[in-house]
Amino acid sequence: MSVAAGGLVLSPPVSLAQALTRTPPQVMGPFYPDTKPLDQDADLTVIEGRTARAAGQVLHIMGRLLDRNARPIVDAHIEIWQANTHGRYSHPRDRNPAPLDPNFQGYTSLTTDSEGRYRFKTIKPGAYPQSAEIMRPPHIHFEIASKRDHLVTQMYFPDEPLNENDIFLRRAGADAKRLIVSLQAPTPEMEPDSKLGVWDIVLG
Repeated sequence: MSVAAGGLVLSPPVSLAQALTRTPPQVMGPFYPDTKPLDQDADLTVIEGRTARAAGQVLHIMGRLLDRNARPIVDAHIEIWQANTHGRYSHPRDRNPAPLDPNFQGYTSLTTDSEGRYRFKTIKPGAYPQSAEIMRPPHIHFEIASKRDHLVTQMYFPDEPLNENDIFLRRAGADAKRLIVSLQAPTPEMEPDSKLGVWDIVLG
């Protein structure tokens, strides 16, 4: 693990001689926000004007957006949306009876920096029912748009029992493991009970 400027923790650099594989696409899902929140900053755990924090395990998610030659993709647009810790989206079509969290932002819009980096703070989402018989594992939705490419995908979490039989994760085949974030202990400036997730995304 290496540390970049500003304390941003990234995964080890990849040799330019090592060809990368495109991050597997995933379904957009039905809960892309119809109405985006006014607060769209990179901290999803606090809503502007409120003092309470969102319920759940705090996560600091960061990584790089790269092309297949391991070159950073700068000024790319990344949208992120997810369920809250109870497995409920703030969306009118979500009929899950789990509670909403009035302190959870649930969505953000980011731009990669001059080194292709992105970073946001959130909570670990809960699993939720896809149907009466099927539960989806915890995941975070990503939609990435660069000047030359577009990708919709999902980031999953390690050691989740629901991962094994998830229809969408299984569609990624042998590449499914590349959709699972690496969780690590927090760095000193982060909350001591939080987790650090590092997840690079490859386009092209």
